[in-house]
Order: sequence, then structure tokens, then C-alpha cells
Amino acid sequence: MDRRTFLTTMGGAAVLADAATTHKTRYYQLDQYLLKNGSQTGRIHAFLKGSLESFSGPRIILDGLIAPHMPQVVVIQGHSSISEYFEAEAKRKDNAAYRAALAAWEAGDEAPYETFSTSLLEATPYSPDISGAAKSPRIFELRTYHSPTTRQLAALHERFSGPEIRIFHRVGVHPILYTSTIIGADRPNLTYLIPFDSLDARDKAWTAFAADPEWIKVRKESIDRGGQISSVIRIALYKATDYSPIR
Repeated sequence: MDRRTFLTTMGGAAVLADAATTHKTRYYQLDQYLLKNGSQTGRIHAFLKGSLESFSGPRIILDGLIAPHMPQVVVIQGHSSISEYFEAEAKRKDNAAYRAALAAWEAGDEAPYETFSTSLLEATPYSPDISGAAKSPRIFELRTYHSPTTRQLAALHERFSGPEIRIFHRVGVHPILYTSTIIGADRPNLTYLIPFDSLDARDKAWTAFAADPEWIKVRKESIDRGGQISSVIRIALYKATDYSPIR
């Protein structure tokens, strides 16, 4: 693992990260909209559809299936650099389609959402480049592992980049991104996103993973060496919208 990129993942200077890896997509903007039942869900989808052309990077738009707050919508947008992230924010405000969609979304007496948050995530050195669209919308599982210290998060990254990903792929778990939050809640953490063809496929893959002899061995060795290196695990399930560029 490149030490400079890893230090940035741990919260170091973003300038170092710009030269540390060859990923096309280096950062991910994760926007989470918490909604209430009623008109908000339809309105946010109309807004997101109307503003698609103002984004150039990879983009995933997700509807909550099983999450701490329902309903909710999550948008994950990829950027090649931190400067591109800020440039994209400025550029879309000058985009006519975006401004029109935003005005329509915010019109009316009811607020467009209950709460809204944005996190900036950095791709790990072992993360694949996100690309491609499936023929039909998939189930997406978003997992966030919070570690008590940066030292323990480093051990978690080491385990993932070594044997754990190999076991994942063998049992049918194929994450499309691995990241650490550099601006947002629950730092330090490892956040990753996994598509599945169905809920049944997800259950089958995780059941196989839990019973895998190599995983049982790797997990025991990890705990023996460094203790519980992740203290909080958050899991939420989503379904890609039919208009999501990546689904």
C-alpha cells in the first residue's frame, strides 16, 4: 500500500493524495437525503432526473430498502480529484437544467427533504475503479466499519487488501468501491459498496462467507494480533433507481 495515500486516508493532507495513486475516480461524494412519507420521494427523484446532465463523473442513485431512516435516497458521485469535486459543485450551479430542476424541487409549501448530509470519501489504494451499468437495477449494500483508532483502521485496511477481498470474490461478494471518509461522520472508517443481483443472492453470499474456513482462520488471526479492529458496523440496503447511470 502506498504510504502517502494511506496517510491521507487516515486524515493527512489531501495534496499528498493527488499524486499517490492512478485511480481514475479518486474521491466519492456521498449525499444522503432523509425523507418523510408523502410527496418528498417523488419530488427528489424528479429533481435528480432533471439534473443528471450537470454531472460528468460516475454516479449511482439509490432508494433505501432497509436503513435506519426510511424513506431515504443516497447519491454517490465520483471525482478524479478534490479540485474537481469543488469545480463540479460550482459548475452545476451555472447549469440551466440544474437550476430549473432545483427551482421545481424547492417549489411548494412542503420542504424537499427532512435532512441532508454530504460526506467526502477517498478511494483506498486497493479499490477498483467504478464503471459500467447492469442490465437491470441491482441491490446495493453500503457497509461502514468504524475503528477506534487510526492504527486499528490501518490493520483493517491491511486485512481487506490481503486475504479478505480474495475470500469475498470466491463466495460472490464483489464490492465496486472501498473508501475511507475524509470529511464526514464516524471517522476513522472503512466504507464500501457491494452490488447484488437480488436479496437472495446477497444472503447466499454472506452465508458462504461466514462459513468459509479461510475467513474463520483469517478473522481469528486478526483478532489475536490486533483485537477487534472495527468497533461499529453500519449496514444499509438500497435499490438502484431505474434512471441511475450506474445500476
